Amino acid sequence: MNIPDINRAILRMHIATIEAKHPIKILGLLPRGSAGHVFDENGLEFLAEKRPGLSLLGLAEAEVHLGDLLGRQVGIVLVSGLKGREAEEYPRLVEPV
Repeated sequence: MNIPDINRAILRMHIATIEAKHPIKILGLLPRGSAGHVFDENGLEFLAEKRPGLSLLGLAEAEVHLGDLLGRQVGIVLVSGLKGREAEEYPRLVEPV
């Protein structure tokens, strides 16, 4: 995977901050290009599970908040939104943080 270098301890700390504020569970990093809305070359893309109470607005807020913490664009793909080939492949491609 071509994932930009980032300190994993800091990444885990920021993910914990997001999970504490938003009803979401980040499962890990996805390969570049998995989230079709991340255009930044240094952006990070995550696979996540939604928890009860997560809205589309809440998902967008979590992306922006995590992006602000990391200083780069972030995309979050929800397991529940995957269909077909992606539903089979993405969970296997995820890299734990």
